[in-house]
Amino acid sequence: MAPRIARAARRVRSAVRGGAGGAKRRVRLDNDERRAQLLALAKRAFADRAYDDVSIDDLAQVAGISKGLLYHYFPTKRDLYVAALTEIADELVEAVTRMHDELAPIDRVRAAIDAYLDHITRQSRAFVALMRGGIGSDPEVAAVIEGVRTQLFDKFLLGSPFATLVAGDVKFQTAIRGWIGFVEATSIDWCANPRLDRHAFRELLVEVLFQTIRVVAPGLTGT
Repeated sequence: MAPRIARAARRVRSAVRGGAGGAKRRVRLDNDERRAQLLALAKRAFADRAYDDVSIDDLAQVAGISKGLLYHYFPTKRDLYVAALTEIADELVEAVTRMHDELAPIDRVRAAIDAYLDHITRQSRAFVALMRGGIGSDPEVAAVIEGVRTQLFDKFLLGSPFATLVAGDVKFQTAIRGWIGFVEATSIDWCANPRLDRHAFRELLVEVLFQTIRVVAPGLTGT
């Protein structure tokens, strides 16, 4: 199975690269490969341009398929956008929520934030596109973005040394969700204008988290 998946991934990458210049090049892909190719192209397009500026005709041309075939996989541009946004969100959550149980609590927090910064540094345009959304108040887009926040809260913090407090303390939960909003807003700003170096930015996020904990749960930090 693994060699077949690897071959499929190489074919998708080749198809995406082959279409990057806009040339029409027919490449036979099975259904999963074609869908992955279209999502890769859409993620790049929606990260680089506003939603209204992305053309389905152009995406189909780059993919080397007809517009009708693209609509077979994604019936509307909105469907394609939401699917691309969901994949960006899943990649972000997966990167951040790999736990390091062997580490001390503060080092575990730093490791999670490092993973987050690694990901948004590599995928800064996609990250900004995700967190800002592209089609206003669309409820499905809003649900994808809120899903990121909820999963980060659940997987990062409920699996953390603070789990017992989070489970029963509404004040603590509210404060931590506010910290996640702070991370989101400052990260968007940092991607656009990295005035702090990466180490300083990471330590700022860690310090704000622990200062927040000291305010809402002083017993946890011993202060």
